[in-house]
This record gives sequence, structure tokens and C-alpha cells, in this order.
Amino acid sequence: MSLSFLLGAAAGYLLGGPVAAVALGLYATVATLFLRRRHAAKAHREARSALLDRLTGLAADLRAGIPMPSALALLDPATTGAGPGAGAGLVALARAAATLAERTGAPLAELIDRIEADARAGDRARAAAAAQAAGAQATGLMLAALPVAGLGLGFAIGTDPLAILLHTPLGAACALAAVALQTVGLIWSQHLQPRQA
Repeated sequence: MSLSFLLGAAAGYLLGGPVAAVALGLYATVATLFLRRRHAAKAHREARSALLDRLTGLAADLRAGIPMPSALALLDPATTGAGPGAGAGLVALARAAATLAERTGAPLAELIDRIEADARAGDRARAAAAAQAAGAQATGLMLAALPVAGLGLGFAIGTDPLAILLHTPLGAACALAAVALQTVGLIWSQHLQPRQA
């Protein structure tokens, strides 16, 4: 993250001086955070989907007659690849179901099916919530892009807004305040997105 700030700041300094350095450094940092979050969310969804598919397969194997110790081995976190964010809770729940089935004789395949169905229903609900929040996020991105349109409008009417923003004390204060408010607004709009399970 600090590398993205330094690279953005270096490019900004070369293009427009110290004010541009701070602005581009912050923009580069926010962009890096968004890209990392998007990549982590995608990896989380893929790992969780693979784990749910594995639970579905486990239920089918249990119905086909796989012995209980083999089922417990299939739920080993080392073999599922379920890290803390990718479904370790599901693995723990499935292991608890296996223990319950072993102690009470309850059908483990049915319990695993219920765990998997409930998890998929929760995932669908989170996806629906994310779709609802996407409008707020798109609005935040559009509002963040409006200052660029304002700069374009300034050039269109024959002024040089960059010279004022980058090379006068009042302009620099306005530019830095605007960048800070944009950064806070973009981060806040990201927090509107539902959390991963």
C-alpha cells in the first residue's frame, strides 16, 4: 500500500508538484485498496463455492456408504483448504454434525445437506444485498469523478484550474481538502458492501 502511495506521489510530483504528489498518492492508495478487496472477495467466493461443492459431494458419498472415519478425514481443514475467511466455520459445523451423528446415530448426510443448503441460502442473501448496495457504490464513484468534470469545464471556459489548484495556497488547500473528502467518501461507500461470511 505504501508502495502505491510512493509511486502515485512520484508521478504526481513530476506532473504537477507537491500538491499533485499528495493527491495522486492518495488516489493510488485508494485504488490499490479497492483492487485488493475485489481480488480477496473473488478468492473468498471461489474457495467457499469449492467447499460447498465438497460438502455436497461428501453428503453423496455418505449416502453411498462411505464409513464415518473416512467422512471425518474429508472434513480435515488441511485437506479442504478452508482458511479462516473461506469457510472454516462451515468445516467446524460439518465436523460438529459428524460428531453428533456419531454419538446419536442421526443421518450425517442429511445434516451435511442442511448445512450446505443453509450456507448457499446465506450466500444468495449476501449476493442480493451486494446488488442492492451496488447502486450506492456506483453513486460514490460517480461523485468522485465529478471533480474531473469540473476541471474539464474550467478548461472549456478558458481558465487553467490546475494552475490555481496546484500552485496557489488557497487552491492547494481546496485541492487537498477535496482529495481527503473524496478518499473518505470512497472508503465509506465500500463499507456499505455486505461482509463476507
